[in-house]
Amino acid sequence: QVQLVESGGGLVQPGGSLRLSCAASGTIWSIPAMGWYRQAPGKQRELVADITSGGIIKYADSVKGRFTISRDNAKNTVYLRMNTLKPEDTDVYCCNAVVRASAFRASDEYWGQGTQVTVSS
Repeated sequence: QVQLVESGGGLVQPGGSLRLSCAASGTIWSIPAMGWYRQAPGKQRELVADITSGGIIKYADSVKGRFTISRDNAKNTVYLRMNTLKPEDTDVYCCNAVVRASAFRASDEYWGQGTQVTVSS
């Protein structure tokens, strides 16, 4: 089993910044991909950004140029630096990880519990 523990959400004014962190722990052989999704009430979950173990990155168009995803493979941790935050960025942000428990097992997908980001004056 794998646990994802998120931190760093909160309340920030428009134009401000936050950094989210998500640390994976448990039975881990490799983590091919880690990322962040967000979901507002009544809306579909959407990808914010993800990053592979090799450093390939994908961003949602709405956050390009404002958000930066990075990961520390040694710590099994992914970060999301969010700059120039807007009220429409208000959402619950969930960490996602695709994890292989061993070289002989296919990958499984795990989700964090979510952290609230609120952008408001």
